[in-house]
Amino acid sequence: MEVSYKWLQEYIELPELPEEVGKILTGTGLEVEGIEKIEAVPGGLEGVVIGEVLTCTRHPDADKLSLTTVDVGADQPLLIVCGAPNVAAGQKVVVALVGATLHPASGEAFQIKKAKIRGAASEGMICAEDEIGLGASHAGIMVLDTDLPNGTPAARYFNLEADYQIAIGLTPNRIDAASHFGTARDLKAALNRPLTMPSVDGFSVSNHDLTIDVRVDDVAACPRYAGLTITGLTVGESPDWLKQRLLSIGLNPINNVVDVTNFICHDLGQPLHAFDAAKIAGNQIVVKTLPEGTPFVTLDGVERKLSATDLMICDAEKPMAIAGVFGGQDSGVSDQTTRIFLESAYFSPTSVRKTAQHHGLKTDASFRFERGTDPNMPIFALKRAALLIQEVAGGAVSSAISDSYPEPIQPFRVLVRYRNIDRLIGIPIDRTEIHRILNALDIEADEMSPDSFIAVVPPYRVDVTREADVIEEILRIYGLDNVPLSVNLAADSLSEFPKVDPNQWQSRVGQLLAANGFYEILTLSLTRPTYNDAIRSTLSGADVTLLNPLSEELSVMRQTLLFSSLETLVYNLNRRQKDLKTFEFGKVYSKTQGEDGTSKYTERMRLSLAMVGNQEAESWLQKGQPVAYHDMATAVQRVLNLFRIKQIDTQPADPALFQYGLTYLVNKKPLVSLGIVQPKLTKLVDLKQPVFYADFDWSALLKLANTKTRYEEVPRFPEVRRDLSLVIDKTVTFEQISRLAHQTERKLLRSINVFDVYEGENLGTDKKSYSVSFTLQDPTQTLTDAAIEKTMQRLMSGFERELSAVIRK
Repeated sequence: MEVSYKWLQEYIELPELPEEVGKILTGTGLEVEGIEKIEAVPGGLEGVVIGEVLTCTRHPDADKLSLTTVDVGADQPLLIVCGAPNVAAGQKVVVALVGATLHPASGEAFQIKKAKIRGAASEGMICAEDEIGLGASHAGIMVLDTDLPNGTPAARYFNLEADYQIAIGLTPNRIDAASHFGTARDLKAALNRPLTMPSVDGFSVSNHDLTIDVRVDDVAACPRYAGLTITGLTVGESPDWLKQRLLSIGLNPINNVVDVTNFICHDLGQPLHAFDAAKIAGNQIVVKTLPEGTPFVTLDGVERKLSATDLMICDAEKPMAIAGVFGGQDSGVSDQTTRIFLESAYFSPTSVRKTAQHHGLKTDASFRFERGTDPNMPIFALKRAALLIQEVAGGAVSSAISDSYPEPIQPFRVLVRYRNIDRLIGIPIDRTEIHRILNALDIEADEMSPDSFIAVVPPYRVDVTREADVIEEILRIYGLDNVPLSVNLAADSLSEFPKVDPNQWQSRVGQLLAANGFYEILTLSLTRPTYNDAIRSTLSGADVTLLNPLSEELSVMRQTLLFSSLETLVYNLNRRQKDLKTFEFGKVYSKTQGEDGTSKYTERMRLSLAMVGNQEAESWLQKGQPVAYHDMATAVQRVLNLFRIKQIDTQPADPALFQYGLTYLVNKKPLVSLGIVQPKLTKLVDLKQPVFYADFDWSALLKLANTKTRYEEVPRFPEVRRDLSLVIDKTVTFEQISRLAHQTERKLLRSINVFDVYEGENLGTDKKSYSVSFTLQDPTQTLTDAAIEKTMQRLMSGFERELSAVIRK
């Protein structure tokens, strides 16, 4: 939301600079995101002042030039050579001083410099209107009729002083501040200064020549509807002051009538709408809903099908506007309009929100109505707008104000206890200051006692309905910076930080995976019931089914991230993105039956990885390498290494999910399962390529996170590698070999790796050969041949004894 600094000054005295005003607003909760200088003309006439021509004589060497002395409020008059035919002594003129940059109406900007013109010194320039960008005339210099002192900035004379656009990041709950008046109310409370409200005392009804009957059929959607008529007006261009106000907040002027309605919307926060009275059939306004599917052409020329819940502004024959959202194409103000019906209403936020979302329309009006406007503002705004329209477009008010308001909206009444104010804010605040702040915010105190009072909150503060809300209002005006942070409070706050921060770990894992070529995906938690049915045997609970699903494809909550990952792969593969690596953090959901017969719902956080296509793209150096199981295993191991998880047991992965793969266990509990997905599952999403997938129990992973950092000295002694070829049964896994090796040699063995696997008829149908490398290192000394041989003998004996291995050196 944008507000104008000069516009705010019409409501409250602001000697503070815009930057200081921004700090004050931010302190009250209206966070200022930026302040931009707005110049009415390029350059803002900086360096241009009002001067007085003291003397004027002809240039001795040029018939068309004059030598002048000009008083610009300095110690000495300036010598200026002027070529205008109308320059004369005694004139008040516009003078550009040396150093000023002028932006003429046509041509490029130029800077004023000291010069010699035909041998005469010139220390400035007396300006014509086109030379300073205020018009097109170059017939002569501008001669002013003013008593302003010499040296006065010309911008002040022309009312062109720079404005400042203040951008406020308005939160959804603070719709009361979505106007200059609303913003000024916060400044009033924070600065303890009075507001100056615009007067509507001049409003009067001139005649009753045009009466429009109003009937509200849907009072729930339209609690208040008011309006009046104005006749004899002339639609045209708005005056400069009105255009400048709109331009200062980024709005484009349209015509004087529409500009006034837009001005009031941003001035008072009350949206208005003007109808061409000549287009209102039967001189009647009816506020009602229409049958489902009724066509309606909006102001942008688009035909829309109405919902049965859309509140419409109709005449005796047809709809004219979508209430609180958008006007119709055939009822708006045009250049031929001479009579208008001016609408000012309070619409139900729920009704406007549903309609705006249904049609995908977001307007300044709907933005305010769907969050809750002030139900007590429509009449004041109507009078203010009528006076402004008469000022800029002429005309006369030709009807009394019609005001349908059968059930006035009452203020909120909230019990507030002083002890809770002190407890939540953290320090005691003087009772007099508490009530000063509340009164400044239009919150009255009723039923006061030594311990409590009833806060009577005006209905425009839709966000202040609880005791904590009232206390927050006190605190934001009192100032968060005025509440000291005690030593104990700081210690208590720091001690509450978790040892394991889930968000921090999620960020670290995400960065790790992204650095290794994975792309993060974010998918819907809603899925097809057929997906859960396909893996029913693996699920621990029943489906969580939606009561009112959007479609059959989105009718249950997912119990695994697998199928959402597969759907993402299919989407990208269909768009010729063949080599994919993805990861996702997401929740899965299930339902179980409690012992008491009630349903219990569970949600668990998971991390999934998926790979398809080639691990490395094809290039002139190598052919494309298809993704293999060990590529996924490497990615999984990198995640585990980040958590410093070392001791892992394995078991075959669930065959209902994986064609082959492993489940890693820590303390006999599953931590992650990985492998190649069963083809029958990939076929469910029409995916024909093999997919490697890993599924982490994220909550279990966080419990194993090691937050302590351990530093070790870089080894000073060399490591040694020895290789063995082991002929073993096909049922023996590398994990068994690794575990046995580390159990046999705990001191010197640093790592173990398989660098070749062989199977052939000469080994037997039930045998395979692993070529394994062992890295040995002693951190205290250089290994001797004897120590190395002894270690390798112990390892070979263990393999022969425990795994029935045949050793080939």
